[in-house]
This record gives sequence, structure tokens and C-alpha cells, in this order.
Amino acid sequence: MNGPTDPETSMAAALDAVAASLLGIWESAREGTASRVSGAQLRAVMVVEQADGINLRRLATQLDMLLSSASRLCDRLVAAGMLEREPGRFDRREISLHLTPEARRLLAEIRAERQEQLGAVLAGMSPEGRDALLRGMREFDEVGRRQQADATSVLGEPTEQEDWPGPDRPGGRSLPTDPARQTGGAWAGSSGAQERSVGPTRDWPAGGPPVARSA
Repeated sequence: MNGPTDPETSMAAALDAVAASLLGIWESAREGTASRVSGAQLRAVMVVEQADGINLRRLATQLDMLLSSASRLCDRLVAAGMLEREPGRFDRREISLHLTPEARRLLAEIRAERQEQLGAVLAGMSPEGRDALLRGMREFDEVGRRQQADATSVLGEPTEQEDWPGPDRPGGRSLPTDPARQTGGAWAGSSGAQERSVGPTRDWPAGGPPVARSA
């Protein structure tokens, strides 16, 4: 029970301990945008940036949200001028999501602030340390992306028939609500508070979810 730990476990513990500095930079860069978008909204914007034209079902899957919860989140982003939605090219019932110029400016602002702070830290490191860090982070990112893609292919996507539930979908006709589907989730009201998602809890960096990798 108390035997020596394997190298991967020891490394994971050490990485978890030193990640606080990196997460602090992420949070600091996001603080300047907190009055414009919530953390959940920023994650959605980052996912759409990485997959322009993504539909609502896929976005909900990426964010681990119910379809109806993701729909309300997108409604607020559309109202805030961050997202545009339009009928799909091949299926008019399907909604594709796109960033507005305002959303792209927001992400560029976050990146610039983050890179400035990262540059200040890197300037204090040795050249050997910087090279080793970059090599390790690139490999870490590659493996993480591959594992996430494998997990997504196993989990699949929500099975709702329509892409945009509720009165705001094209045609203005609401779909019947399945009470069983609503169990286990709580959603934000008009105050814009962050949605509670369904599924395993994840600790996201303040700058965005792993699916986006970089803002």
C-alpha cells in the first residue's frame, strides 16, 4: 500500500504542483474580459474558433452540456455580439456557429496579454530550460489531443433530433421536453451565471477548455 510510486505518478504530482503559475497567468489574462463574457461563454467562443461552423450538438458535446443548456448559452453570446448562427449548408434545420469580429478581437486581446506575461517568465529561464519546456509541452499537447479524440469517438454525440431546441430555432416551434433528459442539470437564468454541465467534473484552466488548447 505504501510502496514506491511509479515515475508517471510522481511526475504528474510534480506537474500539478508547478502548474499553479501557468494557471495564474491564464486567469490574469482572462480577468480583463470577465465583464464581457463568463467563463462558460469564453470556453464556447474558443471551441467555435477551433471548429468554425460547428453545430450546436457538437458544441454541447465539447462543453459537456445538455443541448438545451448550450442553446441558451449561445443565445446570450449571439445577443452579446460574439456569435453568429445560420442554417447549415446541407441541412437547413441544422445551425452552424461562427465567431463575429468582436469575438476574434476578444480572443486576440487575451492572447496578447497572456503571451506578454509568459514572455516575462521565459526571459528568466535558461536557454536549456526553455528548449526542454517547449519540447515537453509539444509532446504533452500531442498526446492529450489524441487521447481526447479517442474519448470523443467512444462517447459519441447527443441524440436529439433537432439542432436548436426551443422557440428560437428556425421555424419558431418548440420541441416537447423530455423530463428525464432534464434531470441532473441546472441552467443559468437571465443573470448570465455559469451553466452547470452534466457528466464528469473537469478542472478547466481559466483561459479555456482543453479542446481549444490555446485562446
